[in-house]
Amino acid sequence: MLQSPLLIRQYAERPGRVLASTLPYESRPAEQRRAKFDNGDSVVLVAHCARDQSGRHKVTIASGFVLPVPEDPDEGPLIATCAHTLEEVRNLERSPSWDGVSSGSFLVSGTAADLSVDPISSIVSALPRSDILLLRSASRRANARRPPSVTLPVSPYPAARGTAVRAHLVSHTRPLEAGWTPWVGGTWSRWVRGSVLAYRDFAGRETEPGTYDALAHMSFLPLPTPGSSGGPIVDEESGAVVGVVLGTRMDSRVDGVRGYGVPSETIYEMFSLPGLR
Repeated sequence: MLQSPLLIRQYAERPGRVLASTLPYESRPAEQRRAKFDNGDSVVLVAHCARDQSGRHKVTIASGFVLPVPEDPDEGPLIATCAHTLEEVRNLERSPSWDGVSSGSFLVSGTAADLSVDPISSIVSALPRSDILLLRSASRRANARRPPSVTLPVSPYPAARGTAVRAHLVSHTRPLEAGWTPWVGGTWSRWVRGSVLAYRDFAGRETEPGTYDALAHMSFLPLPTPGSSGGPIVDEESGAVVGVVLGTRMDSRVDGVRGYGVPSETIYEMFSLPGLR
């Protein structure tokens, strides 16, 4: 059952909201904290759904990952994902051709034969300009079937150009290439090798880590697949998240199409700095 458009209102009311909690700095996580590339258990699927009074419906799919922030006993985990898939549902509510839209967002886990769909309880914060969203899933008490959250370490430092990374990619049909494993609800996933190619500021100018220029977006390989947006880009050596997948874009006529994302340091803008209140 779809909810009222509460989440859409929270998204509009909470851009740039800074949480009282802090996000740990884990640029070099311990062995047991590093991302594991043998499965997609540390990545979640987020579905934003809408329907109107005539019965028309739309579902947008994104990936996401759980942040290592202490959970409230009465709340579920905190998840980082992209914002543009929620924006698609928000645009339907503004469309004159869609009447009486109801919408809701859900955390989907399990297999096609044993699917678990848990509601998202709130949009905690958002950075629309950076296409990043923090959302909270429903209380763990609300669904005893949900497995414990597998969190990923996040680095506050941008990866240098040429850094070897792995991006979590999703396919809605079984790919012919080897290495893809069954994922959520009949989909397939794979941690695909690639590298960081470049950074740009909000004006589209090329920038470099270690300077005073804003690192608004990053380009990388491999090319993301539909459903991969919001998923993590992980430094292959350290096992820490260094970016978030947003999609693909034409970087230039010379460079062609590249993966498009945001460096993970952007996530820290929604959290309090360590030691500060």
